[in-house]
Amino acid sequence: MSRKSQVTEKTEGCAEHLRAIHDTMDVLNGKWKIAILGSLRFGKRRFMELQREVEGVGSKMLSKELRELELNELVKRTVYDTKPVTVEYELTPYGKTLETIIDEMAKWGHVHRKRMMHPVNQLDLQDALSHL
Repeated sequence: MSRKSQVTEKTEGCAEHLRAIHDTMDVLNGKWKIAILGSLRFGKRRFMELQREVEGVGSKMLSKELRELELNELVKRTVYDTKPVTVEYELTPYGKTLETIIDEMAKWGHVHRKRMMHPVNQLDLQDALSHL
């Protein structure tokens, strides 16, 4: 294989990799979607439960984000015929495929917060990173 074809192959692989990252970011973009998915990771939630758990999200924004997550088949919305009407949200089986990613983000965030709040020496950093 020539050097030129190796470079082209690497460039195409990189472009495909970046395209996949952009696709993921397009679905999960915004301030609230990952937090919503993180909350639903622990089971079904009603709208007001989600709003309480996802600190700072307004009802209009939560409604918009849930609708987009539902359109992307990550969240299932179930309406129960009760008085008053009850609506529950939960991860779909497809949405559950993101659990590992969200868990890893939480682990990284925990280490990052600890690092920023308490400056660490190099040995502590290596120890913290080994737990990821």
